[in-house]
Amino acid sequence: MESWDERFIFATFDEVSAGLTTDVYFTRTRRILQKYGLIDAVVHAEITASKLPDGYKWAVFAGLREALKLLKGRKVTVRSMPEGEIFTPSDFHGNRVPVMTIEGPYGEFLELETPILGFLASASGIATKAARVKKAAGDKIVLSFGARRQHPALAPFIEYYAYIGGADGVSAVLGAQALGIRATGTMPHSLMVLFKALKGDHTLAWRAFDETVEEDVLRIVLADTFLDEVEESLLAAEVLGSRLWGVRLDTPGSRRGSLEEIVREVKWKLRARGFGGVKVVVSGGIDEYKIPSLIKAGADAFGVGAAISTAPPIDFAMDITAVYKDGEWVSIAKRGKLSGRKQVYRCSKCLVDVVTLLEEAPPKCPVCGGDMESLLETYIEGGELLRKPPEPKEVRRKVLGMLSRLEL
Repeated sequence: MESWDERFIFATFDEVSAGLTTDVYFTRTRRILQKYGLIDAVVHAEITASKLPDGYKWAVFAGLREALKLLKGRKVTVRSMPEGEIFTPSDFHGNRVPVMTIEGPYGEFLELETPILGFLASASGIATKAARVKKAAGDKIVLSFGARRQHPALAPFIEYYAYIGGADGVSAVLGAQALGIRATGTMPHSLMVLFKALKGDHTLAWRAFDETVEEDVLRIVLADTFLDEVEESLLAAEVLGSRLWGVRLDTPGSRRGSLEEIVREVKWKLRARGFGGVKVVVSGGIDEYKIPSLIKAGADAFGVGAAISTAPPIDFAMDITAVYKDGEWVSIAKRGKLSGRKQVYRCSKCLVDVVTLLEEAPPKCPVCGGDMESLLETYIEGGELLRKPPEPKEVRRKVLGMLSRLEL
């Protein structure tokens, strides 16, 4: 292995799979269990969300793809909610809702608790924030611009789960490749700065972009580099004419004043000059709370960075809730957790969840009295991968389909 002086500070696939990113108390626990002959004890462990970030009413379950890669080939059975499922921490009766369960010899996944929880917590946090932003944006375009706000090794991970959560496009090249889509972006301020310094006219950068970049790339001009946003937007419209799709406003906070008023004026004056078809893209400090007023002012699309890429994680925990002894399962759990092996049922009509013990009959919906469907599906059985999560586009469609039934 390379020395830490010769490598970036991040864990490789092999290091994560080997359990090297675990918390040290798990390595000590392994030694203790091995010493006392308990390492092969068969357990039922469940993962639940302790709580959601402040102000959240629901979350998007994500990261299953990563967890399955860790657990595939180990002597365990994994049941889980599907990737992209909407969930809340508690069911109709207030019982904690498992999003995933793992059964098998504890030694098979002991050190993997830390990375599994990390995958689920961060992926679900990113997907949930993206879904909240998209819910606020409605039919307006949302682009994920946040790769620069996190460790670069995370760029594909961030973009993957931002897209699953509802982002319409992603800017990081490797993230787009992981999704099988084309990266989406505009232009940096440096392009205009260099043309201004070396060619004497920053509008030449817009012409150069138009002449150089592929024809099917939208012509979106960054319109706040040297002049007032309105003046730059009108200049861009005159320079590129009908080829201009939109202008992006990334005004620094120190010069912003009311961003809504800037957007409103840009839209009005473009329309007054005959450029009413030019779209306005807004970026810089955008989140689900700022979007509604910007839409009202006339914004057509949003570049969202840190709000998604540094989204608060979902607070997941893993707990043993049953142990196999003398040919039968013994329900046991620490204080504050519900013991036993469980299943989660949902009424698709009412979106109500009910948690039951695994051996109990499926319940009826406590709201409408209708049938309920089980949410925890078997993905790995005895180490064999039985099914894969759907492709990201399919998961994204599922999330978007649910957003109309949810409130922020």
